[in-house]
Amino acid sequence: MNFDWNDLAFGSKKDINGLNSIFIAAPREMSPARLTQIVKEYLPQANIILGVAKEDYIAGFEGQPQFKTLRSAAIKKLIAKVNNAGLNHTMHTLNYFQRDIVFVLEKLKFKRVVFVNGSWKHLFHSLPAYYVLATKRIDYTMISPFASEDEAHNYEQTVLPHEVQPKGEFTAKEMLRLASDIAKRSFDNGFQTGVTLGRKKGEKYHFIAQGFNRVVPYQGYAMHYGASREQNFSPMHDLNHYDTVHAEVDFMMRAQKQKLDLANTTLFINLLPCPSCARMFTQTEITEIIYREDHSEGYGVKLLELAGKKVTRIVE
Repeated sequence: MNFDWNDLAFGSKKDINGLNSIFIAAPREMSPARLTQIVKEYLPQANIILGVAKEDYIAGFEGQPQFKTLRSAAIKKLIAKVNNAGLNHTMHTLNYFQRDIVFVLEKLKFKRVVFVNGSWKHLFHSLPAYYVLATKRIDYTMISPFASEDEAHNYEQTVLPHEVQPKGEFTAKEMLRLASDIAKRSFDNGFQTGVTLGRKKGEKYHFIAQGFNRVVPYQGYAMHYGASREQNFSPMHDLNHYDTVHAEVDFMMRAQKQKLDLANTTLFINLLPCPSCARMFTQTEITEIIYREDHSEGYGVKLLELAGKKVTRIVE
């Protein structure tokens, strides 16, 4: 049976609640191998209701291939195969907009709820859905979207095979936009940060290098094993439980490998460097930092300026 939240919201919920099902909240896309694994694990325990987001991407990551949502076409044959097999349990779908997940959890009854890592933006325990689970004491599990370590490790190259290096001269605003674009290569679902470096030529900047906050040891790691901040219920800025190299560090490692001359250059970043990265930049020959969003109550601005750097914020 295919359920739709638009029909259930103000209608009878008897049919779906009567299934006493395991609900898999609308996930990011997964391979057929992983979907098969999940069905084999949970179907013997109960009926399955698989959520299907009405949007093509995880909310907040629109247009980013690493955050595509699972589409109905990818599961149609699997569901038909399961339901035609004469098993004790059956498989169904529930279509809804991602913003409605809170109401789905509040109004429907499930035996257990399963969340697929990488299927939301920000820390899970900071989201309204988590507080519904905690308040109602709903049993939930968080699982990998990948069938194996190899699949997780190779996923980045599957969806983001080529990193484009812009060429030419750009205005300051354009350099900031390029930083925001490169940030979208990050698999960090908390915040995506991007960096570009340029050297001024007249009124524009010659593009030199770029970087973004990269999940380590490989980009699919946190999705596969679960983000350490979420596993430890850590705050957003906790660096003890963190799976990501800051964009500034990623950039500096690239600069070191390429033996770049940083003298008289300008660094553009969509988020003001954190205190640790600001301290690092005080020891470089970069002369100017241009950023878009504030961080840590402006600590980085004061520190960088005391080190003789020019710091400018551009808001569009």
